[in-house]
Amino acid sequence: MRIVITGMGAVSSLGYDVDSFIKGIQTGQSGFSTIQQIPEIELLKVKIAAEVPDYDETAHFEKKQLALYDRFTQFQLLSARQAIKDAGLDFKGELAERSSVIMGTGIGGQTTQEQNYKRLFAEGAKRLPPLTVPKLIPNAAASHVTMEFGIKGPSFSIASACASSAHSLAQSCMMLRSGIIDVAVTGGSEACITYGTVKGWEALRVTSKTTCRPFSKDRSGMILGEGSGTIILETLQHAQARGAKIYAEVLGFGMSSDAGNIVQPSMDGAARAMKAALKDAQLAIDDVQYINAHGTGTPQNDPTETAAIREVFGAHADQLAVSSTKSMHGHALGAAAALETIAIVSALQDQIAPPTMNYNEVDPECDLDYVVNKARPMEINIALNNSFAFGGLNAVTVFKRF
Repeated sequence: MRIVITGMGAVSSLGYDVDSFIKGIQTGQSGFSTIQQIPEIELLKVKIAAEVPDYDETAHFEKKQLALYDRFTQFQLLSARQAIKDAGLDFKGELAERSSVIMGTGIGGQTTQEQNYKRLFAEGAKRLPPLTVPKLIPNAAASHVTMEFGIKGPSFSIASACASSAHSLAQSCMMLRSGIIDVAVTGGSEACITYGTVKGWEALRVTSKTTCRPFSKDRSGMILGEGSGTIILETLQHAQARGAKIYAEVLGFGMSSDAGNIVQPSMDGAARAMKAALKDAQLAIDDVQYINAHGTGTPQNDPTETAAIREVFGAHADQLAVSSTKSMHGHALGAAAALETIAIVSALQDQIAPPTMNYNEVDPECDLDYVVNKARPMEINIALNNSFAFGGLNAVTVFKRF
């Protein structure tokens, strides 16, 4: 069963649509800035993030909707609207029941959670808004997409930290392959740039106070991001029958668990996921030209991922272009792989490998071709996306130019 991408939508620190996102990553634009949505910024050690710029929720939703929509749900709805419109889909009749919504999020309605903790513990409130729970639950975003578009097939959310939207895409592919559905609306959303969350990331000592420099020797950590990506997947037969435009093909996926440490990455687990993805896609190692790396810019991730790529690809690793677009749009956690999928589609369509920005200095432990600081025109037929999450949960997807 062949599976293709027929629609895309994005909300990110690089802008409010797919075109802005693609232009941003191809030109090396930075989505990093001083945090705007945290009033207590003077109490933060890390004062920068990859926020959706100048976001005004009232410009997109009615007041009565905002009583139900956490910021992460809003982002998911905005990207889903774009993707469904882009795909030209109308979920009526049998198609409504033959379509699914599978979305990923790392933490769900963190904005709502924090606002209500503040009411309770700082302001002494005795009661909370009645819709607090349905607003913050991690499946809220997926559920509201089903409601807005009348999608009645199997729908749910996946939470596997930084791999959430990669696992969502893989699950959607399995459902399409099985014949349960004909169309999948998938992706992920994250909106966790709140005081409490940022303090939590500070405590882990994996966030940078300056910028994200994946694979560079002077890297100092990740930049926390937010946003949403939505991808429309269809069986090739269904897409062609309705005359849909096709962006790219999803050839396969691989998943693994490290079964090791909750935060330390594993070369073995990452390598097993990549090997499984290549096996599922029925590819040889020298079929691949480009990898969109997990590439967080942390001291631990980058050499581990480099070693895993070398373990899988052997001598061919030196022929691969590898880049981390997190150096521009930040680490959007549960939305990361969805946004990176859009980056890969643009690479396949435009034959341009996006850059790894902010790179200064060669690290002997990171010795691959990282497409340093400038996008590169090149022939790309097959590309991988790596997602390696806290908890040792790994997901790798394989894409082909259509």
